[in-house]
Amino acid sequence: MSSTDTTRDTDLNFARATELVIAAHAEAIRLGIAISAAVVDAGGHLIAFGRMDCAEIAGPTLATDKAFTAVAHSTSTAELAVLAAPGGELFGLQANGGGRYVIFGGGIPLRTGGMIVGGFGVSGSTSENDITCAEQAATLWGNHNASS
Repeated sequence: MSSTDTTRDTDLNFARATELVIAAHAEAIRLGIAISAAVVDAGGHLIAFGRMDCAEIAGPTLATDKAFTAVAHSTSTAELAVLAAPGGELFGLQANGGGRYVIFGGGIPLRTGGMIVGGFGVSGSTSENDITCAEQAATLWGNHNASS
């Protein structure tokens, strides 16, 4: 790090966010699918995004909104799916947030030292595959921040 670089190694910045997108895309290639992947900061603002060739057209919006939802609610979108189901304590959640809350798998909050610093979202395949690709990125984030 140069003396003019004010970021810490645990900060979620463009370079680190891009690494996460690449990790999710690598997992998608392994699975034989095409996805969109997005990283947002703790305020839900987009930092990095990547759409694989031939990925679905809804992916850019859904991936970004999954990442946003994970940050806004401090939990994965797969967990929110259960909580927002009929009879769940957050039933109807998806009808709020100006349409940005996505309650199916693929969004994961990113934590450093127990604090949410951003979110990661994947869209383009089944919820199970989206979760697998998002978890690959979250694992990379966790490996980078193991000492945090």
